[in-house]
Amino acid sequence: MEFCELPIPENVLAGIRGAGFVECTPIQSLTLPLTLAGKDVAGQAQTGTGKTAAFLIATYSRLFASDRRSPSGVPDSAALAESGGGGQALHPVSHPRALIIAPTRELVVQIERDARLIGKLTELNIAAVYGGVDYEKQQQLLMRGRIDILIGTPGRLIDYYKQKIFRVDRVEVLVIDEADRMFDMGFIADLRYLLRRLPSYEHRLSMLFSATLSYRAQELSYEFMNTPEILSTEQDVRTVVQVVQALYHVEGRRKISLLVGLLKRDLQEGEDGVAGRIMIFVNTKRMGEKLKKWLRANDISSGYLSGDVPQAVRLRVLQRFGDGQLPVLIATDVAGRGLHIDGVTHVINFDLPENAEDYVHRIGRTARAGARGDAISLVDEDGAYNLEAIETFIGARIPIQYDDPELYVTLQRPVAGEQDGDAENGGGIARPRSRDGKGGHSKGTSRRRGRSSQVQVQSVGAAPVVEEGAERGGEPAVTSGGEGDVPGAVVKKKRRRRRRKKSASGGETLPPSQEGVLSDSVE
Repeated sequence: MEFCELPIPENVLAGIRGAGFVECTPIQSLTLPLTLAGKDVAGQAQTGTGKTAAFLIATYSRLFASDRRSPSGVPDSAALAESGGGGQALHPVSHPRALIIAPTRELVVQIERDARLIGKLTELNIAAVYGGVDYEKQQQLLMRGRIDILIGTPGRLIDYYKQKIFRVDRVEVLVIDEADRMFDMGFIADLRYLLRRLPSYEHRLSMLFSATLSYRAQELSYEFMNTPEILSTEQDVRTVVQVVQALYHVEGRRKISLLVGLLKRDLQEGEDGVAGRIMIFVNTKRMGEKLKKWLRANDISSGYLSGDVPQAVRLRVLQRFGDGQLPVLIATDVAGRGLHIDGVTHVINFDLPENAEDYVHRIGRTARAGARGDAISLVDEDGAYNLEAIETFIGARIPIQYDDPELYVTLQRPVAGEQDGDAENGGGIARPRSRDGKGGHSKGTSRRRGRSSQVQVQSVGAAPVVEEGAERGGEPAVTSGGEGDVPGAVVKKKRRRRRRKKSASGGETLPPSQEGVLSDSVE
């Protein structure tokens, strides 16, 4: 089915053609005939299958078909201020005609971008609100004038709503995107708070989309929508057919070596002259930070996204990854869920997800809009426990790839204690400092039982050094340049204790100058 066959306003069709769309995707073919006729839908669709365009086209068509009046009959040209008892308004109040709610900041930004692309000839006003960026700037945007389409995360929307910056009593279109993720992230209470304040569902068009249309999501749709039509396509139910899945069984201690070998193989330019663009998923923020350091040490540039990364930095990383400046993007599920990034050729599950549904969401980052993509999973001893549930959920066995010894590369170790020095992580490389406050390493002289030994304090990341003649009772005295080194601190305390005992018993004690040198040598 082509878009020109549907009753879509001409200026919206022009925006669709400008975006390069001609034929409907399966989910669009199912939902658009119903939503354009005013029927509520709850659709099961993975990201990358065209669901964003499906609800945006329906939203624009509905707004142009209406007479710009609220359900209660109040003209939209009425004063955009709340008088509160007949007095003058303290500030303007926006009355959006369409409300689109998404669980993550990145998803809100991408919906806004697609909305401006498709609706560039509609002259409708669009605003997006989400956390992590200038609060006052978004507030002023809502207060400046009429907003036709408001896109936002639940938390920021409720914040502005309670301040009476905008009202929802004239909403004509409601969209809930990634509904299952709303439940996973604990947003359902905030979502219900907003939905209960909307006009009655008979007076608006409502659309809900979810990658996994669970019982909870269906219950939400029946509660706040007008007998919605439940829709899904066969390829949307589990995994996109264009994704080529593969699995490597690998020891945990060799995973990074295999990962680097896969990256160096897949980042090379293919037959079409286009280099690969790869997303790597991890289960924890700590592992993501660790991988970034290992990849940098092995000459692979990468970006990193997690819930702790500031929003401005996250947007900059996404922009650079989308533009091809960063070939690799490492992300946790919280940061990577719902991202719309074109051109992702590979998804690598460095950690196999504990939730089977998250596996489907992850590999949906590739093979978008009909393109082909590869999904590779590295399964170690811990990940093997999650494999059976994932294969049961997707209804298929993931093909096993047997080890190629050439993929296990010799790694360059990252410098321990080194911080990210690129713009995405907001810091330079931290070097150990000596006791006098200057950079570099220090040397000290140790004296024990009339013997002296020269101790070279190792640079950060080097192997610990056992001090010559320092063993007592089988415990080596370990020196290291790292701050907070536990073995060195223990040795220091023992030496001080021995000095105090000697002093109390009238034994030989070290001069103060030598005590200071000794302390320096073991820190």
